[in-house]
Amino acid sequence: MHLQGICTNDKDVIYWSWTDALVKTDLQGSVRKKVPAANHHGDICYADGKIYCAVNLGKFNRPAGQEDSWVYVYDAGTLAELARHPVKELVHGAGGIAHHNGRFMVVGGLPPETNENYVYEYDAAFRFRKRHILDSGYTFMGIQTAAYANGSWWFGCYGKPAVLLRADDQLRLTGKWEFNASVGIAGLPDDRFLIATNTRTRDGNSARVSFAAAGADGLELIPETPVPAKAPAHGLQ
Repeated sequence: MHLQGICTNDKDVIYWSWTDALVKTDLQGSVRKKVPAANHHGDICYADGKIYCAVNLGKFNRPAGQEDSWVYVYDAGTLAELARHPVKELVHGAGGIAHHNGRFMVVGGLPPETNENYVYEYDAAFRFRKRHILDSGYTFMGIQTAAYANGSWWFGCYGKPAVLLRADDQLRLTGKWEFNASVGIAGLPDDRFLIATNTRTRDGNSARVSFAAAGADGLELIPETPVPAKAPAHGLQ
């Protein structure tokens, strides 16, 4: 079960979403709280003291009718579950989520040979507002992660190579690059980004984050300023 997404509270905590667990750590990666979660928990975002997670209890990347898409809501302090919202518009499986100014954007799976991606907008009460079309071409299994930062929406996608998409506030595609943000991307108050990577070890999967900055060619990692946070191998205490 690998890392699916990250977010922060913009202060002193990093949240890590694994396929079947949520983990809260400090900025050095020391675990403060860990709770089991239903398979398949996906990407997460933070808003107003809560963690929002895109969840699919059905199948991904299939024709409509085989998914079971939700957004689960957790208390950011205790990781206690607070609510569940159905997002039935995510007909290929909900997998990613981002928030800005009361708007939630939920993304997810995509059947093969679909030459565009879809972003589903909800208000703060998870009333469906609109389906946005991203003229991105096909990306493997759709979109995995999402974030709002630096005045844009950002979307991480699987692939060989992995792909990063950027859209403006109206969800018009403004960029597409070879860059791997497919297991976690989060904007920071100083305009930098956290980018997560997942590593398989003999003890399970572990993950860490690195800084990145926006530039003319999308995002670039900042190797001279590594982030100390590293999540322990999933499954270990």
